Amino acid sequence: MAVFMRKTAASGEAKVAGERSLLLGIGISSVGIGMYVPFSLVFFHHVTGLSLTVVGLVMTVTGLAGLAFMPLAGTAVDRFGAKRVNLVLYGIRALGFALYPFASSLPAFAAVALVTALADRSFSVVQQSLIGEVARGAARDRLQASTRALQNAGMGAGALLVSGVLALWGTGGFAYTAWGNSLAFALAGLLVGRVRAVRVVPLAPSAGPTGAAAAGSAGSAGYRTVLRDRPFLGLTAANFLTALGYSALSVLFPLYLSTWLTAPDSLTGAAFTVNTVLCAGIGVLIAGRVRRSGARRTRSAALGALLFAAAFVGQIVLGTLRPGQSATLVALLAIVVVYTLGELVHSPSGGALSVSAAPEAVRGRYLATYQLSYSLAGALAPSLFTALLAVDGRLPWAVLAVAALGAALALLRLERHLPAGAVHAEPPVVREAAAVAPAPVTAAA
Repeated sequence: MAVFMRKTAASGEAKVAGERSLLLGIGISSVGIGMYVPFSLVFFHHVTGLSLTVVGLVMTVTGLAGLAFMPLAGTAVDRFGAKRVNLVLYGIRALGFALYPFASSLPAFAAVALVTALADRSFSVVQQSLIGEVARGAARDRLQASTRALQNAGMGAGALLVSGVLALWGTGGFAYTAWGNSLAFALAGLLVGRVRAVRVVPLAPSAGPTGAAAAGSAGSAGYRTVLRDRPFLGLTAANFLTALGYSALSVLFPLYLSTWLTAPDSLTGAAFTVNTVLCAGIGVLIAGRVRRSGARRTRSAALGALLFAAAFVGQIVLGTLRPGQSATLVALLAIVVVYTLGELVHSPSGGALSVSAAPEAVRGRYLATYQLSYSLAGALAPSLFTALLAVDGRLPWAVLAVAALGAALALLRLERHLPAGAVHAEPPVVREAAAVAPAPVTAAA
C-alpha cells in the first residue's frame, strides 16, 4: 500500500498513511477478542482443564496485575514509540493464545495468563497513543469512530464464529478458537506494521497549562508532569463519571431487568444486539455528522454525557411506572437507542480530546493515566451497582444520571483551560510522512 498524506475533497481531513491496514488490523484483532471475551471463564476452563474456581481466581489476580502494569506501558510508549509497543503487545497476545491449550497445569496457566493480561490491559493505552502518533486534527476523531465501530462489529462476528465452532466440535473447539485468536493477533500485527507516523509543523503555543512549556520539560519529568496538569486530571475525572455509564449496559442492565422489572432475561440479549448493531452500523456516520458540524470536542463529549443522563432518567421513569411486558420491551429498546447514541457521540470526541490534550513527549504516560478512569470505573461498577440496587432498583440509575450530568458540566468548564488544539478538531499543516516515530514537538497537538 502506498504511503501518503492527502486531503479528501469532501471533508478536508488528512488521510492517515496506511489507514486501511490499521483499521483492518483492528477489525481482525476484535474478531479474536470476540471469540473469547463473552465466554472467558468457560473458554479457559475447557482450554486448560482447570476448574472454574481456579480459572476465575487466576483471571482476577492477573487482571489486577495488568492494571498495575499500565503506567509502565505509558512510559514504554514515550520511550520507544506507540507503533513499536503496539506490535510487541500483538506479538505477546499471539504467543499467549498459542500456548493456552498447552498450559494445563496451574503454574503454566498462571504464567501465560499473567503475560497475556499485561498485554491486554495495556493495549487500549497503546492503541490510543498510536492514533495520536499517526493522525492529526479531525482525522483523530474519524479514526476513533471507525475503531469503535470495527471493534463492535469484530467482537460480534467473533462471538458468532466461536458459536459455530462449538456447534461443530463441541467444547473441544475451544482449543481451535485459542489458535484462531493467536492467528488473528499475529495477522493484525502484520497489518498495523504498515502504518506510518507523521511529522507536523510545530504550532504556536496553545493557551492553557498543557501547552509548549509542559511539552518542553515533559520528557524528563514523566508522571510528575501529568500530576501537575490540573486540566488534564479534571478531564480524567470527568471521564471516570462517564465511564461508570459505559459499564451500565453490561453490569447493571441485566440485574435491573431480573430483579426490579422482573422482565425476561431474553431482553438483555435484545438490548446488546441493538447496541452492537447501532455501534457497528451508524457509529462512523454519527461521528462524522458531529465532526462536520464544527462542534468543539468538549461540547460534543458533553452532549454524549447528556444523552447518557437522558437514558438513565428514562430507566428511572420505567422503573417507577412498571408497565406491561410489551410496553416495557418498547421502552427498554428506546432507552437503549438513546444510550447508544450517547456512546457514539461521546466516544470519538472524548478519545480524540484526551489524545490531543496530551503533550507528545509524554503522550503514553498521559493516556495511561486517562485510561485508568475506564479501568477504575469498570472495577468499581459491579459492587457499586449491586449495593445501590439492593436499596432501590432506581437508585443506581439516579447516581449514574447525576454522574453523567456532572461530567457534562465539567467538560464545559474545562473547555477554556485545555489547549485550543485539543478542544478544536482542525488539523495542523502536515509536512511529510515518516517511517519512524515523530520527534517530539514543542507545542500541544
